[in-house]
Amino acid sequence: MFLHTLTDRRLQACAWLTIALLASGCSTSKDEMLPHGDATMMDVWDQGTTGSAGSASSRLLLDARQTLRRPLDPQQTAMRNDNAAFTRTAQNEIYSQFKRLPNPDLVMYVYPHLAGTDPAPVPGYTTVFPFYQRVQYAMPGERTEDY
Repeated sequence: MFLHTLTDRRLQACAWLTIALLASGCSTSKDEMLPHGDATMMDVWDQGTTGSAGSASSRLLLDARQTLRRPLDPQQTAMRNDNAAFTRTAQNEIYSQFKRLPNPDLVMYVYPHLAGTDPAPVPGYTTVFPFYQRVQYAMPGERTEDY
């Protein structure tokens, strides 16, 4: 009996000690966890992207990059734009090989009528819907223009 009571007291003491330790872990303040500083968001961003805020090595790296940049002359830009029509991209490959077939819109007028099991009046209205339910594409080489 004595041994049983001693074990119960030890278990209770361990339980209270565990609860006290867990509760003390939650007693940290917000300011202690996330201290306020004089740094702005831009300073934090610069520090995260360049390694250290305003360091001499990062400034030298930025200066070196700036000297390597050179503007495009107008002749190169014009040549690049001329070749754009001949450059293969996913978009112009799809549109040049598989042309969309025309899908005319149909305009329908619905006359005033009664609808439902308990007939309710419905006023007349106009609606528009496509002729084909889905978009249709022509096969490569199939003629899509008018004859």
